[in-house]
Amino acid sequence: MDLNWLRDFVCLGRTLSFTRAAEERNITQSAFSRRVKSLENWMGVALVDRATFPVQLSPAGKQFLPIAKAAIAELIDARQAIREQDQGDISFQRFAVLHTISVNYLTSRLEELEAEIKDLKARVISDSLSTCCQLLADGGCDFLLCYRHPDVPLVLDESQFTRIDLGTEKMVPVALKTAIDRHGWQLPGTADVPAPYLAYERSSFLGAVVDQTLGKQQVHLNVQYVDGLVEAIKRRVLNGVGIGWLPYSAIRAELENGVVQQVGSASQEAQMTLSVFSSPERLNDKGREVWKRFDA
Repeated sequence: MDLNWLRDFVCLGRTLSFTRAAEERNITQSAFSRRVKSLENWMGVALVDRATFPVQLSPAGKQFLPIAKAAIAELIDARQAIREQDQGDISFQRFAVLHTISVNYLTSRLEELEAEIKDLKARVISDSLSTCCQLLADGGCDFLLCYRHPDVPLVLDESQFTRIDLGTEKMVPVALKTAIDRHGWQLPGTADVPAPYLAYERSSFLGAVVDQTLGKQQVHLNVQYVDGLVEAIKRRVLNGVGIGWLPYSAIRAELENGVVQQVGSASQEAQMTLSVFSSPERLNDKGREVWKRFDA
C-alpha cells in the first residue's frame, strides 16, 4: 500500500475526472491511472466505474472513499505528533503562506497575535500556492493563508477544512510614473504600440488570476519579463521596465507617495479574497487561540 494511492483516489473522488485529478496531483494521466489501478488491485474490487462519462465511483468506491479520507487524516496526524515530540516543535504554530502575503500581511498580524497570546511561537513557510496547499493537506502546517479568486480554483479539497475570509485584496496594473510620463504607457495599448508587460508565470496562482482578468479585456501587451514572485515583478516596475499587476498591499506606499501610478481603468483590476484555512479540531490550545482571533 502506497499512501499516494489513497491521495489519488480521494482526489479522483472529488473531481470525477482522471485528467483534472492527474493535474492536481502533478503527475501524468497514465501514471495516475496506473496508481488508481494499483489501489483497486490491492483492494480486490473495482473502485471506479469507467464506463460512464464523467467517471463515477463504483458502489465499493463510494463505500471506501470516507475510509480513505479518514486513513489519510489519521496517518498524517500520527506522523506529525511523533515528529513534534521527537523534534520539540509542538510549541510552534506553523503557517504556510504565499511570500507576498507573508511580507504584506502575516508579519504584522503575527506581531499583534504575539502581543495577545502569551509565549506564542510561529514558524512561517513561504512557498508557491500548490506547495502550501499540499502542506495543509499533508498536515505539514496548521494554517494556510492564501488568496482566492472565483475563476481560479485552489488545488485543495476545501470541504476537508474550515475557512475564514480575512478581507479583500486587489491586483492593480501599475508602472513607474516617470516611465509613464516619458513613454506614454497606458492600457489597453494598441496593436501598433502594445504596452510593455511584466508577467507572472502562467502556472502560478497570480498568473492565472491576471490571465483570467485580461481574458475579459481587449488589451495589447508585449511581454518583457516573466517571473513567479511579486517582489521580482515589483522590482522591475520600480526600475521602469514596464507595467505589472501587483497586490495593492505590496505597492500601497509607492502609490501613495507618487513613485508609481496605476494605469488603465478599474475593469483591469483583479479582485481577490484573503483567506485562512485550517482544521480547528486538530489544533493544540495555542493554535485554537490563534484561530479564534482570526475569526474575531
